[in-house]
Amino acid sequence: MKSMTGYGRGESAQAGFKITVEASSVNRKQSEIAVNLPRELEVLEAQIRDGVNERVARGRVTVRVGVHAAEAATGKLKIDAALAKAHTKELKKLAKSLGIPDAISLDLLLRIPGVLQSSDGALEGDQLWPVIQKALSRALDTLVLMREKEGKHLAKDLQQRITLMREAVARVQKQAPQVAERYRQQLIERIKTAGLEVPGLEDERLVKEVFYFADRIDITEELTRLQSHFKQFDDSVKKDEPIGRTLDFLAQEMNREINTLGAKANDSIISREVVTLKSELERFREQVQNVE
Repeated sequence: MKSMTGYGRGESAQAGFKITVEASSVNRKQSEIAVNLPRELEVLEAQIRDGVNERVARGRVTVRVGVHAAEAATGKLKIDAALAKAHTKELKKLAKSLGIPDAISLDLLLRIPGVLQSSDGALEGDQLWPVIQKALSRALDTLVLMREKEGKHLAKDLQQRITLMREAVARVQKQAPQVAERYRQQLIERIKTAGLEVPGLEDERLVKEVFYFADRIDITEELTRLQSHFKQFDDSVKKDEPIGRTLDFLAQEMNREINTLGAKANDSIISREVVTLKSELERFREQVQNVE
């Protein structure tokens, strides 16, 4: 089990410059990928997306690629100093007007399209892909590792929620057979209070009334389905593949059965257990939103 939140950073160098790739991910129901590239490298966006899709199945992933000139690059790379100065001037004006600190770095300037160029006027994306791919792989390695570590904590918490729900269901199963008998006793007491003749235990009318009541409140099917869902959870957490959508579906199905239990409950003890089930299921659903 993996979480959907994480961060990773990777670096790789090629003669003349260094590539840095930062990858961060947050929760999303579906897979979303945002790639921030220098304009000269936008041709590589599809390849970067493919690389992310191979490692991440769910969540919003943001990838930022930075190109940093090295000292050895002076003969192969060209800096448009005039363009950099113009941007610096405008950025300082903006910082002053907004009342924020002036923190313009060289790295920021080099990210501006057109400031950093190769000797022929543009960075060659195809030539840079191997080094970018290596940095991306390192960033994703760290990202996935962080998601796995967080996933272990999520699995532990979800298992605790399922355990508590199992215990509540066991208490409901123990209480359920007593409900019909208590209803029969209450029915007899109401007849006595009304001053009517109390029918015998085998009286057909009494038997039918208790039978119809027992049929209306029968929760055997709901309890069996809940136990089945708990077992599906146990099986799912043993898998290495992404299970977030599966757990989300199980949570919806458990919610359906618990609501039916609540509607059929004609017993204060069962009603209290239904409240416990709903409370734990809500915590379960919240955590499932973090699972890949």
